[in-house]
Amino acid sequence: MASHPIVHVEISAKDPVAAGKFYADVFGWKVETDPQFNYTQFQGEGGPGGGFVKPDETYKVGDIVPYLDTDDIDATLRKIESAGGKVMLPKTEIPGQGWFAFFSDPTGNRMGLYTSVRPHAPAQ
Repeated sequence: MASHPIVHVEISAKDPVAAGKFYADVFGWKVETDPQFNYTQFQGEGGPGGGFVKPDETYKVGDIVPYLDTDDIDATLRKIESAGGKVMLPKTEIPGQGWFAFFSDPTGNRMGLYTSVRPHAPAQ
């Protein structure tokens, strides 16, 4: 069976830049904003990186969404559905980076899936 580690974590933040500064100051995370996607990303030593997202209809204040690596999002979504989970957002392209999808497990927890354009590369 393929490994499906957590490769990315998104944390909702009303002000992603301010959140990034806080975590950089307190925990020493490397934080940068990708101007192409207007996305503030972080990388902490020893763990998966992630990003800060503004609350909207998809992300509520306090949401933290882990993304699991998969080589085949569509096959993984079929397996999730057959096990009682629900597809919340089908496979969606992140131009030049890869693809992602959202699902919920049978207890209602939202999770993400991620496939990189560079196999076995962590999410940015």
